[in-house]
Amino acid sequence: MRGARPGRRLVFNGHLDTFPLVNVHQWSADPNGEERDGKLYGLGVSDMKGGVAAIVFALRHLAAVRNGLAGEVVATFAGDEESMGTEGTGYLLNHVPHAGGDAMISADTGSPNVLRFGEKGMIWLRLDAVGKSAHAAHVHKGDSAIEKLLDVVQELKSVRDYPVDAPAEVLAAIERSAATSEPLSGVGESDVLRHVTITFGTISGGRLSNLIADHATATADIRLPVGASVAQIEARITEIIARHPGISLEITRRYEPSWTAPDHEVIKLLSRHCAAKLGTEPVVNMRVGASDARLYRQHGVPTVVCGLTSYNMGAADEHVHIDELCALGEIFTLTAFDYLAAQGGV
Repeated sequence: MRGARPGRRLVFNGHLDTFPLVNVHQWSADPNGEERDGKLYGLGVSDMKGGVAAIVFALRHLAAVRNGLAGEVVATFAGDEESMGTEGTGYLLNHVPHAGGDAMISADTGSPNVLRFGEKGMIWLRLDAVGKSAHAAHVHKGDSAIEKLLDVVQELKSVRDYPVDAPAEVLAAIERSAATSEPLSGVGESDVLRHVTITFGTISGGRLSNLIADHATATADIRLPVGASVAQIEARITEIIARHPGISLEITRRYEPSWTAPDHEVIKLLSRHCAAKLGTEPVVNMRVGASDARLYRQHGVPTVVCGLTSYNMGAADEHVHIDELCALGEIFTLTAFDYLAAQGGV
């Protein structure tokens, strides 16, 4: 949506993929979409078909006043977000010049009461343990890969205590937002945002209970707060692995934590219009989960996430509140209008 004169470019980003529908018998509403009692039900309605609709609403209404605006608004819609976005939004940013801009608003799921200015980084790893097989009655002849794996898993849990040197403004934002953010995202969110976390997602090994395992594997998900880098955490992991003969390590995915200044212009505009439409001042916080917003920050684009409050996301009867959906469309419209008009066009 181009204005009458050259100027800044504001991008709205949304993803079109959803979780698969695997529990249709548990739905009381139509997973293809149903309006009921002020709620809109459907697979992916919160993550994030509702957000995409709000973006389209904004572009449609901005087009009616385009002659008074400078610059342009671009909507980027992509698949692959649920699979980390590298072949969706990541592809667009690498191959389509106008997919980038001066600022980006992501409509991914969350809440318009909590504007998310950053995300933790991530490392995915795979561990392989090699031992020597033997009958369990002859333990002196074997070397258990499972026991090796358990030993290294136990020590890797120590990365949770890695010292984090986060900027003061990030820590202050997490602290200020806790009372509003934690009821939505769960008690303990603020602590998670400040620390390295590691979760072991899979573990397997062995063939029989009376046979010493000669091979075992495990995978882990590590999340890095602002103030810790991929290089630092990988160095700690490598030190640990070196103390455990028979263990090999493969890093399958990595990216750094990212954040935009909490007082950035686009965040302040968005906050003002959220407060006006919803009647409460939103808080500004980091996000525990990953989104395509991180890909924009990697390309140097200031970014904020503002989406719909999700109910039953990824489960039966996923839904959003229709009044919040309508409000989000208006919030996006007014924020984009002010962002472009701030250049002196109106």
